[in-house]
Amino acid sequence: MAWPGDGGGAVPESPRAMHDASLEVSLHQPGPIPLAADFHCEPGELLALVGPSGSGKTTLLRAIAGLYRPASGLVRCAGETWFDAAGGRSLRPQQRRVGLVFQDYALFPHLSALANVMVALGHLPGPERRAQAHAWLARVRLEGLAERHPAELSGGQRQRVALARALARSPRVLLLDEPFSAVDQVTRRRLQRELALLREQIRIPIVLVTHDLDEASALADRLCVLHAGRSLQQDVPEVLFRHPASPEVARLLDRHNVFEGEVAEAGGHRRLQWGPWRLEVARGLEGLAPGQRVAWYLPHSDVVLHRRGRPSLGERENPVSGRVVEMVVLGGITSVSLAFDHAPDTLRFEISTHAARRNALARGETVQVSLLASGIHLMPRGDTVATTPRTPT
Repeated sequence: MAWPGDGGGAVPESPRAMHDASLEVSLHQPGPIPLAADFHCEPGELLALVGPSGSGKTTLLRAIAGLYRPASGLVRCAGETWFDAAGGRSLRPQQRRVGLVFQDYALFPHLSALANVMVALGHLPGPERRAQAHAWLARVRLEGLAERHPAELSGGQRQRVALARALARSPRVLLLDEPFSAVDQVTRRRLQRELALLREQIRIPIVLVTHDLDEASALADRLCVLHAGRSLQQDVPEVLFRHPASPEVARLLDRHNVFEGEVAEAGGHRRLQWGPWRLEVARGLEGLAPGQRVAWYLPHSDVVLHRRGRPSLGERENPVSGRVVEMVVLGGITSVSLAFDHAPDTLRFEISTHAARRNALARGETVQVSLLASGIHLMPRGDTVATTPRTPT
């Protein structure tokens, strides 16, 4: 499929010919909007910034685009320094070649879809802009809608116009600020699929801001967890969801089963003392001293329910018993929460609704589960900033 070019208009630019360089961000300030964010995004990679409202996600996008100037820090992209507070350098937004899709799309209501895209083609000679704008609208499957105004387009169509306009600048980085939040669920899934396909054709860093963790983990190569302007951990979704760097990260990622325990010595082996139980842990206890307090996390998938009257292999691994205090049926899956006398927090796990009925699970019942040693992840009790090391490009 042809890819609209950024100059000349005669020969479309190959995706591989787009500038192959990473985005590096390090921005810090005490206020008025606190920032202590450090992250990077490689060419062809999609990095999702996740965190609660007010965590600084949109502010960071605006700082990358040149729409907000932090007190200190550095922004580099495509081998060029866009912002360097110490060196007194701050390129204007027009100089940064950023493609930015706002949450509300920010289309000009008085302009047609075609004219909205042509706004981003000021770097081309006048006669070529219309043809290139048509090519971009075709690229996002909006043929035949070029003369419609934003009010005459659906939410998904407006989103695609905004994306076409952002990419028409031949940007060195694409910034997406909650781009799917204003559309219905069916359109949202379709647009997510289109973004996944589009990624195969552009070799620039893409930074996505989203509140939807499912969306982030499905689309992104890596996630950067933010809170109060701080970057807490950056890694691939699988690592973040199984090995959060701290209890704070676990809770921001909506992970449950975060507890506190103590390192214990038993028969020459280290164990994790949790209330009356000494739990075996596959890794992480070696460098800790007996008596040391630690936080730990267990994915709900590593909780195994003991079947009534039918013991199965593996059920003797870290067996604990708790009282069912909550059962939530969500179609074919039932979420079960167990309470313990020694811990203020509940242990949550999921089983099939059929299995819950077969085992006669009910509120107030005492059941036994196993906590798989391989799933127990130990964490420092304080907040930790953790990032993945840079990979040479």
